[in-house]
Amino acid sequence: MTDLATLIAKDEIRELGQLYSRGVDRKDGALLRTLYTADATDTHGDSFDGGAEDYVVFLERSFPYMRYSGHHICNHLITVDGDTGEGEIYAYAFHVIPNLDGSGGWLEDIRFVRYIDRYRKDNGKWRFAKRVVTYDYSSRVPAQIPEGDTVTVPLNPATYPSDPSYAALSSALFARGPRR
Repeated sequence: MTDLATLIAKDEIRELGQLYSRGVDRKDGALLRTLYTADATDTHGDSFDGGAEDYVVFLERSFPYMRYSGHHICNHLITVDGDTGEGEIYAYAFHVIPNLDGSGGWLEDIRFVRYIDRYRKDNGKWRFAKRVVTYDYSSRVPAQIPEGDTVTVPLNPATYPSDPSYAALSSALFARGPRR
């Protein structure tokens, strides 16, 4: 039988994974910075391998070019041992990114992702201590964007305060910026 403290820790760790998805999809670097320990590392396939702060900077440089980003968590297995834990998240990530082959237009970047994580409780909050991302499936195809299509998610992260979720959801959990 799992004790209450373990169940609470697992729920807090699941929220950590969901906040990561929200941080990337809402282009919120300030939130993402609060999700990692100071010494954390992040290895994202062959696109990035280094410290968490450098990873967030890497993401922030890409935010203005992402027409859309959606990370959808499917399964999340977690073990907890005191103030440390391990987990594996299965997720589906969908992005609309510029086609850089010179022809212009956009690409649909589709990834079936596994996040292989180590977690650590730090100042009372669960955070990522190490992330290793592997792609079980990856595809890039030209995006079929209809004429007059509007971008719900602004390309410029500075305009994100106008996202409807910030106006509609008043809880601190949904606020832009650092995790409370």
